[in-house]
Amino acid sequence: MFIALVYMCCSVFYAQQQPADYVNPFIGTSNFGATYPGPVAPRGMAGISPFNVAGPQNKPLEKDSQWLSTPYVHENTFLTGFSQVNLSGVGCPDLGVLLLMPTTGKVETNHLKYGSVYSEEIAKTAYYSSKIDKYNIKAEFTASKRVGVSRFTFPKGQSNILLNLGVGLTNEEGGMLQIVSATEIEGMRSVGSFCYNSPEDAYPVYFVAKFSRPADQFGVWKKPAKYDGAEAQWMTYNGKTRMMDNNTKMVVGDSIGSYFSYQFDKEETVEVKIGISYVSIANARENLAKETGNKSFDAVYKETYQQWNELLSKIKTEGGTTADKTVFYTALYHTLIHPNTLNDYNGEFPEIKTGNTGKTNGTRYTVFSLWDTYRNLHQLMSLVYPKQQSDMVKSMLEMYDENGWLPKWELNSTETFTMVGDPASIVIADTYLKGIQDFDVQKAYKAMLKGADQLENNPLRPGLKEYIEKGYVTTKDKGSVSTTQEYNASDYAISLLAKALGNKKDYQRFKNRSISYRKLYDKDLKLLRPRTENGSFYEPFDPLSGANFEENIGFIEGNAWQYAFMVPHDIEGLMKLMGGKKVFSSQLQKVFDSKQFDMANEPDIAYPYLFNYIKGEEWRSQELVQKLIKQYFQNKPDGLPGNDDTGTMSAWLVYSMMGIYPLAPGEPKYAITPPVFDRITIELDSEYYKNKKIIIEKESNNKGKIKSMELNGKEYKSYFITHDDFVNGTILKVIQE
Repeated sequence: MFIALVYMCCSVFYAQQQPADYVNPFIGTSNFGATYPGPVAPRGMAGISPFNVAGPQNKPLEKDSQWLSTPYVHENTFLTGFSQVNLSGVGCPDLGVLLLMPTTGKVETNHLKYGSVYSEEIAKTAYYSSKIDKYNIKAEFTASKRVGVSRFTFPKGQSNILLNLGVGLTNEEGGMLQIVSATEIEGMRSVGSFCYNSPEDAYPVYFVAKFSRPADQFGVWKKPAKYDGAEAQWMTYNGKTRMMDNNTKMVVGDSIGSYFSYQFDKEETVEVKIGISYVSIANARENLAKETGNKSFDAVYKETYQQWNELLSKIKTEGGTTADKTVFYTALYHTLIHPNTLNDYNGEFPEIKTGNTGKTNGTRYTVFSLWDTYRNLHQLMSLVYPKQQSDMVKSMLEMYDENGWLPKWELNSTETFTMVGDPASIVIADTYLKGIQDFDVQKAYKAMLKGADQLENNPLRPGLKEYIEKGYVTTKDKGSVSTTQEYNASDYAISLLAKALGNKKDYQRFKNRSISYRKLYDKDLKLLRPRTENGSFYEPFDPLSGANFEENIGFIEGNAWQYAFMVPHDIEGLMKLMGGKKVFSSQLQKVFDSKQFDMANEPDIAYPYLFNYIKGEEWRSQELVQKLIKQYFQNKPDGLPGNDDTGTMSAWLVYSMMGIYPLAPGEPKYAITPPVFDRITIELDSEYYKNKKIIIEKESNNKGKIKSMELNGKEYKSYFITHDDFVNGTILKVIQE
């Protein structure tokens, strides 16, 4: 009986769903969410996605459409391969290359002809599979950090595996591949025209592909004709010049690829491992060998699943529905994709701008979509994954050493300078002020001052001279009002860091600069309004113009209403400008009542929490947050409000479902609303925090409004809590009416 009881207990324990089991990678693959359902390791360099945005049955590619920014859209049905390196939740195209595609029968190299519809899709943590209907092939995928692993189950007859370098999300010219043996291919593909940047910004992604069994036949192609290496050419790549001939099986060009063919007399399985590097083919080969070696598909899957589960388990939830847990853990999963690893297994990575190869003993991160992520994602990393956040700051400082500037929108060691503002300063200051201080803060401060003060040749802050002299950016520069607000936010963060470092002069200087948005306030409209070079308000002015990415001289990706309150560091000052709390509350409520609030865009995503500043009206924040969670975040492909912006929308959800939110970037405190779950346990990193965990509890009769709160068993009266009080506490209890 004892043995039977132990067996039953163990069975129940192992049957319990783990956090990783709740993840639904299909969430965000529709409604412009720009996520992909394929496998990726936490912060992985490699990540596999079905590629279904190029084909006769799909919507034509158009500039500025969702079809360009992601390799996969859930509604599409025509598959042309599985891309091995991808971006998650971005609004511009890049990567989505190295397309692997299994087929049967005679080799066909035109992706529009060999493409197929598919069915029986399964997506879960570290795993994706589907049936390729045209060929009756089961395709399965998993990944380690730098290696994509594919497993194809073929029917009897001729089977082929194609590697197509000519198809991708962007059209950079230049690729090379060479068949090394009947089980190995090496090569590179040029990428890098993010947001339609210049082709000069292109960079190589190197790869080595290894097959679990030798091909019976293999070859390469170069469109328009099949190419077997018969014509002699010279090609320089990876620092060496080689002649292409019959023996090397090498091909160079734009529309190129290779095929490996097999003759099977029964159903058979072939596994393919593709190692990735941004440094060299040799490093790609080493990444493949060190991370996956002779490991089976199932072994790689199990390891990556465990990595995910360990990270996702840093936050444990009790209560709530299965759907609640699914959207929560999927959101947390999305926050752990980018920024991702750039360095190879041996520590090498391409430096930004220098052309040199650097080396790290830690992790060099990349994909810093900072205009988005400075608002909440990095704060979440500081709270739950502080070691990762520390390495991200160190990566930013390495970029400063290499490039002379902190990053703005960095991608694989290229600086795209996309969007506006100087967001790295906010992230670094916020990190330091949360007690994560194991980086060179003096270097960081020097870098922040350079971006904030250098008037000439400053790529981070266009219009800085006018901003300092007048207090605002004029209509001479793009998005003048929102750019002013972004500079204000960065200056406020710098002021906080200056104060912490004992620099009173800089503290006061940047604090004064941070409220210069007030000079753009139109008291008649009670909105911010662009000014021209002569100081007059811009005419004609339409406060509604600019929504839904409409061009607007005063605002970037938004209108006057959506930017009206984007000064969370000076809410008291804004209230006075507007004529008091009552007017402020009324004007804020208009944003929601007039349907100007845009949950899918960053400038206003903190607005639901602003009612917490008005005594007696905190209930508005509580109702709004709970309503928005249910309305925009659901367990289905269109279950994100729009572009995930490398995890920013997902970070909003994670915080909101926990009942706290980092309202003012750079300021280490959280606004409080009711959590979705009955109990949330956040495991804290002992290297950075003295407590092992912090618990958020909810006591509720489902009416929603907060009746009272307790911190560590004592009454807590504020609707804000500092980061220090939170992480040094034990239990934050929210009691609802």
